[in-house]
Amino acid sequence: MTGTRRQYTREFKREAIRLYETSGKSVRQIEVDLDITPGLLNKWRAGQRTQGQQAFVGTGHQTELEAELRRLKRENEVLRQERDILKKAIQVLGKDGY
Repeated sequence: MTGTRRQYTREFKREAIRLYETSGKSVRQIEVDLDITPGLLNKWRAGQRTQGQQAFVGTGHQTELEAELRRLKRENEVLRQERDILKKAIQVLGKDGY
């Protein structure tokens, strides 16, 4: 599987963590059973510990800060385009003697 990365849903990650916590199996055994990369379950567990409900936001489920940043970047791009259009209009009108 070169060049492609598997993506896991938020529910899959949480269920994998729950399975580890309730099954009595080792982290490695859960990873083998679920066919996930070694070390991934511990990474998910650490993310859940530090981020709580904000863990595993993934695509389309952004934190408030990420959503605000994305909105501001979009707004900035629109303003940049409007500025460029106005600059061109001024140049065209300036050449015509207006």
